Amino acid sequence: MRYVAAYLLSALGGNASPTPKDIKSILESVGIEADDTRMEKVISELKGKNVEEVIATGYGKLASVPAGGAVAVATSAAPGSGGGAAAPAAEEKKEEKKDESEESEDDMGFGLFD
Repeated sequence: MRYVAAYLLSALGGNASPTPKDIKSILESVGIEADDTRMEKVISELKGKNVEEVIATGYGKLASVPAGGAVAVATSAAPGSGGGAAAPAAEEKKEEKKDESEESEDDMGFGLFD
């Protein structure tokens, strides 16, 4: 990833075709020893491509990656999806679990904060 970042920094800085020397100088400026094999791989993959187009393509691919619970939230909040009925059911389950914990405290004869 550091090689891609160095390549992009060089390209976005105005160098349309970064060389291994350019990437190596960027990496060494922050104390990273460059691996020639990886550096050549990045250069060969990105050679001749427009950096802005590569970044735009990457954004498009990231948009399809699920992030945490965002999908579940979006489906339950969608109008007409029936998601509104699921929320009260979840609240009822929470209330039932609370009641059970209160009963177990009564069975022991003491509460946690008494």
